[in-house]
Amino acid sequence: MLTSMRKNEIVVVGAGIGGLTTAIELARSGASVTVLEKSAGIGGKVRTVSVDGREIDVGPTVLTMRWVFDELFASVGERLESFVELEAAELLARHVWVNQPGRALDLFQDVERSADAIGVFAGPREARGYVAFTEHARRIFETVEEPFMRSEKPSVGSALTLAGKLGTSIFSRIDAHRSLARSLGDFFRDPRLVQLFSRYATYTGSSPFLAPATLNVIAHVEREGVWLVRGGMARLAAALGELATRLGVRVRNGVEVSEILVKSDGVHGVELSTGERIDASHVVHNGDVSALGTGLLGKGVRRAVPAIAPADRSLSALTFSFVAKTSGFALDRHNVVFAGDYEREFAELFQRARLPAEPTVYVCAQDRGFAGESAPDRERLFCLVNAPADGDVHTYSNAEIEECEARMLNLLSRAGLRVSESSVKVSNTPSDFARLFPATGGALYGAATHGMSASFARSGSKTKVRGLYSAGGSVHPGAGVPMVALSGKLAAAKVLADLASTTQSGWTGTHGGIWTS
Repeated sequence: MLTSMRKNEIVVVGAGIGGLTTAIELARSGASVTVLEKSAGIGGKVRTVSVDGREIDVGPTVLTMRWVFDELFASVGERLESFVELEAAELLARHVWVNQPGRALDLFQDVERSADAIGVFAGPREARGYVAFTEHARRIFETVEEPFMRSEKPSVGSALTLAGKLGTSIFSRIDAHRSLARSLGDFFRDPRLVQLFSRYATYTGSSPFLAPATLNVIAHVEREGVWLVRGGMARLAAALGELATRLGVRVRNGVEVSEILVKSDGVHGVELSTGERIDASHVVHNGDVSALGTGLLGKGVRRAVPAIAPADRSLSALTFSFVAKTSGFALDRHNVVFAGDYEREFAELFQRARLPAEPTVYVCAQDRGFAGESAPDRERLFCLVNAPADGDVHTYSNAEIEECEARMLNLLSRAGLRVSESSVKVSNTPSDFARLFPATGGALYGAATHGMSASFARSGSKTKVRGLYSAGGSVHPGAGVPMVALSGKLAAAKVLADLASTTQSGWTGTHGGIWTS
């Protein structure tokens, strides 16, 4: 470790997955770290609400790339399984269409099993197309892993350099030159399958008709493993918080940072809404970059990173959480009910900035999925409808929320799923998300990934203000629980590298870098 590092107080603003990961990486290297979180709990977008006395995940519900967290815990001599109970999901998701009520298509981790299911659903040609598609997605992952995921701030030049002999053909290999929806025509003729695999664009809050086909990589990542967390995703956040505390990180909840303090030589601390000041040589901001770029955290850091323009924002959502009885087609853990006209849905979301007339609905049945267990008579449901990120300019009325719910339940019913005896529900709108995550308008994934260069446009870990760094879903490498954790590792690596270059005492060990073995 760096022997003089305790002289450098580091503040992490925000106790989301990225902030907690940053704190762990810094603390294991000997840094003195304080995490400041305005909410009463930790986790950021990993949140829960209580309905009828039962906790329901209302943030991310899917855990992939488990190895990111395995390596994080192993780096300090711990095992992830000692903190959380995980189970691999054989069935990745169940898919249903409104024009074919009750008929579901399941995708599995096993390629052959999924191909067999697709063959029964849509014929042998589509099954062969699926196998070819999985190989295509795998090649994209193998190509982008080094020049994109492992790079602190990738650029076209760095991608070409790391791609080596591939040269400019790297962009063809990752299918960056056309839209995701268009690329799927190479593999599928059945419009239902094109619609199904187009959905991966929404994992980054984007439109499949505008996002690059590179996002097909998500299909490979998901097929590599989806994990269920006993007790919900909040348990993962709690595990990170516990690990950070064991390493000496101080986590303060219920304290809001009103300003990041800057002098001519860079960051020198933060000021809380109470007026309290905390000195710090380095600050890591675990929040949307627009909070910095709009000056929400002080004029001194406004130039640190550009704010995301409203037109470039990713999707928001309108969500409903309730405990209810279900009947009709059997739910699994993750379920998607598709509306008829996908292109119209995304045109309404992005071009017209309004709730879709007929929305696709994601249903997370949180009492299902674990082997050998059956759902109770009244089960926990989290339902999500995509929405425009306009929560800072439009307040969603009760009438709008009720109309959206009615459309959602009507669509589920037409697909063969009936929801009855519902408890008092908890809903969240883009207006709510805009309040929870300032300067976003309710956007849940930072900037939308639209166009060939979108992945290179995200801000990196290091900002233009000396001593200020960023972590979270709005910075590289992007949205999603494991990617956000990687952003935390990248931010910590940058802080440690800068400390190493300025300290007078030098290293007495190594900090482990971004990746561990």
